[in-house]
This record gives sequence, C-alpha cells and structure tokens, in this order.
Amino acid sequence: MKLGTERAEIYIPGGAAIEEAFARTTHMGIAAHQDDLEIMALHGILECFQRGDRGFFGVTVTNGGGSPRTGLYADYDDEQMQEIRRSEQKKAAAIGDFSGLALLGYPSEAVKSAGHGVSEDLGALIRGGRPSVIYTHNLADKHDTHVAVCMRVIETLRGLPADARPQQLLGCEVWRDLDWLPDEDKIALRVDGRDNLAAALLGVFDSQICGGKRYDLATLGRRRAHATYHASHEVDATEGLTFAMDLTPLITDPEVDIARYVSGFIERLREDVVTRLTKLR
Repeated sequence: MKLGTERAEIYIPGGAAIEEAFARTTHMGIAAHQDDLEIMALHGILECFQRGDRGFFGVTVTNGGGSPRTGLYADYDDEQMQEIRRSEQKKAAAIGDFSGLALLGYPSEAVKSAGHGVSEDLGALIRGGRPSVIYTHNLADKHDTHVAVCMRVIETLRGLPADARPQQLLGCEVWRDLDWLPDEDKIALRVDGRDNLAAALLGVFDSQICGGKRYDLATLGRRRAHATYHASHEVDATEGLTFAMDLTPLITDPEVDIARYVSGFIERLREDVVTRLTKLR
C-alpha cells in the first residue's frame, strides 16, 4: 500500500500479509500520537484481543517529533526520539495483538490543515480494513493535534461511500475527560478485567514515562475514577470505564455542522446545571 510520507510504514505483528490483516480487522483506532491508542482505545483493543473473528487495526498519524524528554532521553535529538517512539508503538501493537499498525509519519503541522495527504491515507486504510467501529479523538479535546486528527477522520469518512463507513464513530478522551457529558450523551466503555494487559500497553512507552509524564498511572487512575463516579446511587458495576462522544451522526449525515453538533453537548450540560440549581434554590 502506497502512503503519503517517506517515513510511513505498515507493521503487521507476526508478519502476516496486509490483506490478511485487513480481513481480520473489525475495529480501528486512529490517533494522533504514539501511546494515544493505548490511552483512548483500550476498549477496542480488549474487544479484539486474541479473538480469531475480530481484529484491532491501529493508526498513528504523526511522527512523534517534539516530545518532552528528560533523564535517559534528555540528549536525544528529534530524529532519535521519533525512532524510539516508533519502536515503542510497534511493541505495543505486538503486546495488544493488533491485526496491524499504520505509522503515517506526518508532522503535526501537516495534520492541522487539509491537503497534505492525511485524508488520502486514512481513506485507503479504512477502505482496506472496513472496520465496523472507529475510535478517534473527541472534538472537545484541548490538544490541537488531537482535534485535527478527528477532523481529518470525519472529512475522510464523509467522502467515502456509505457502505464503506463504520457503523459507529467514537470520539475518545485523552487530553480532556468526558465525564462532563450529560449521562444521556455519554458512551461508557467497560475496560476492566485485563489490568495486566492495560498496564503493559501503557508501560511500554518508556520514553514518555521516564521523559516526565506518568501517563500510565494517570490513565489507570482515570479509568477507575470513572467507574466509581459514573453513577452516584449505584454500587460500582465495573472497575474501569472510559467515556466516548458519539460522532456517528456526523458521518451518517455529512450536512451536520460539526461545531454546532459539539455545542449541543455543551448546551445540554448547561441546561442540566441550571435546571438543578433552579429546582434546589
């Protein structure tokens, strides 16, 4: 498969042909950075782990440049850091039993504007894998590159024939939690039962953890907190939850305005807060 950058690579754990990897694919995660998949799309990874009838295909859009670095990695230049992060993402794909992994290798700035080949690459991968579910970043994330990747995903899917689009497009949390969504708007994804695998998937990104960001502890803690605080009047039904924003309406009807759609979630939160305050004063 021809992709848009010289650094682009498709890695298939176990060495199968890409056609076999696509044939196995049912779930796909499309993320900005190395380790985003393991933070935001664990639900899809667990759904497919060691299942012969399902497969999770991961896509990492950017090249990993510009990462913070201290300790062992303090003197690594940007090129060396990109190679380290690429290697870590491959290890995670092997640990997580991905059907395949695409490393697209775009600089962040190229992702933030259309016309740099990102949508073409994503379209080729989605047409190849035909996933029923796609996990990507949510549109209320506070990291520009994350939101840009989500926008590129939506643009790509809107340009595909209806029968090539997934049944569900989920916007997941990384740099802004989604516990603020009104409960009727939350998609709660259960991610407990494989704590060892979840920890291993996060722990492989040594360059980030030793580089000064404890994504492993923060992510595991957030999942547990969501499980406890999700329902105030019920005992915990699970030991781990992640939340997602349903972005499917944006691809079933390409005429829906993206900003207005996201504003609807915010308006429903406002209404919920005001209504509660009003009735209790």
